[in-house]
Amino acid sequence: MALKIKMSKIGILDVIKFATLHKTREKIIAKHPANPIKADYPINNLAKTLHPDAQDLVIDEIIEHIGADAKTYILKSADNKPCAYFRAGQYLSVLMTIGDSLVTRPYSISSSPKWALEGKYAITVRNNPEGFAAKFIIDEWEKGDHVTVSAPEGTFYYDALRDNEEIVAIAGGSGITPFLSMAYAIRDGIENFNLTIIFGSKTEEAILFKSELDKISAECNKVKVIHVLSDEKKEGYEHGLITVDLIKKYAPYNSSIFICGSESMYNFVMPEVEKIGLDKKYVRCELLGVTKNVTSCKGYPENIPATFNIKVKQGFEEYNITANSDEPVLVALERAGINAPSRCRSGECGFCRSKLLSGEVFCPEENEYRRFADIQYGYIHPCAAFAISDLELEVPGSYLG
Repeated sequence: MALKIKMSKIGILDVIKFATLHKTREKIIAKHPANPIKADYPINNLAKTLHPDAQDLVIDEIIEHIGADAKTYILKSADNKPCAYFRAGQYLSVLMTIGDSLVTRPYSISSSPKWALEGKYAITVRNNPEGFAAKFIIDEWEKGDHVTVSAPEGTFYYDALRDNEEIVAIAGGSGITPFLSMAYAIRDGIENFNLTIIFGSKTEEAILFKSELDKISAECNKVKVIHVLSDEKKEGYEHGLITVDLIKKYAPYNSSIFICGSESMYNFVMPEVEKIGLDKKYVRCELLGVTKNVTSCKGYPENIPATFNIKVKQGFEEYNITANSDEPVLVALERAGINAPSRCRSGECGFCRSKLLSGEVFCPEENEYRRFADIQYGYIHPCAAFAISDLELEVPGSYLG
């Protein structure tokens, strides 16, 4: 049976109505004046609380970890209001002025998410005598100082849609901080998954947060901690390095693996984890910067000069600066005192995305997170790009500072 549909012709009245549609809209708009939204509009206030461009915090307490050569900084909201909420495992990007340089550094939040509702965070910084920002923080930060930080950032957290309920966390040194936050969140009933932490340290004295981890695991049967000492043998501890056999010994069947530690730890642990044969989506790594030895990276060109000139455009301002070939472009910008946007400093988040107007850069394969379209149209992530020629660069303004 054929379907019969009756189609009517567009009448003259319909044509007139369509032709005068814009006038009808203008009349409706005129009856509803566009007054600005009140400053205390609840939805706007909530959005600013959850996703602020920057947060003004005060150092409320400093806790020294003598054996681990690190300090924990309790940062409190300057206006005594709640801080931006976060997922356990995320980080804060800290803005600092060091000499003539304006720099940022990401530090994992080591406290429970519920602290944010009380107007505070904790971050832990391990001393690095050869470092730049870490040494400055350890030497210069004092109780009462104001600190500017970003909203919580990063994707290094448990997600029930993506991860297994059994999480094996492999940590080295200060890489324990995001997992400490996860352990607190599980204990506090904020997160619901099983967490097995395999924590590598050199000696028993160098273990960060040992008492805190022991207390949480004693109070909460969803958190289990295995300590691995590389430089000494002691009863109650595993000895050596975190190998595939050690991981299999403690990893529940069908686990997701999260890894956080130094570059040298990644270089050793990643091949061991690959031997387990998990799908890539079940292996998560917290990215802590780009390689410290770019010249050894696959594909890095030979006979590169030591320095290059960079012409920087930022709004109506223009700068001419020098960049070393073995440092990320972002570092050159910061050293010149340019307030360039940045967050992860690992190439992943894209917050520093800038337009390369001319010249060439090299990006290590493990830090290449640009979208295909950005590569095609000449956008780079300065935090993970190394100059291999003179450059002309258009950099957006920063939300911090």
